[in-house]
Amino acid sequence: MSKVIYTDETSFDTVIQDGIVLVDFYADWCGPCKMLAPILDELSEEVSAKIVKVNVDDNPGLSQKYGVRSIPTMIAFKNGEAVDQIIGLVQKSALSEKLNSY
Repeated sequence: MSKVIYTDETSFDTVIQDGIVLVDFYADWCGPCKMLAPILDELSEEVSAKIVKVNVDDNPGLSQKYGVRSIPTMIAFKNGEAVDQIIGLVQKSALSEKLNSY
């Protein structure tokens, strides 16, 4: 069962406050985003970090705030602070390794 959390501008700051959080900025029409979704679903069950998804079409303010210019873009947060940005489709092993490095 996937532990992916979907959020929006109203609850974003609360969701990213504690621990390691990987935020996936995506759109429903984005092909690579659709390919990344099952990878994030699997990862959400295997790592202690939270996996969060933000729809860029529904939350343009967040996209602008974090400089998201292409999707998928993933931003890793540690206790509310952005610590890394990953752009494009990335394999599960690479994401897992990156998350475990924080």
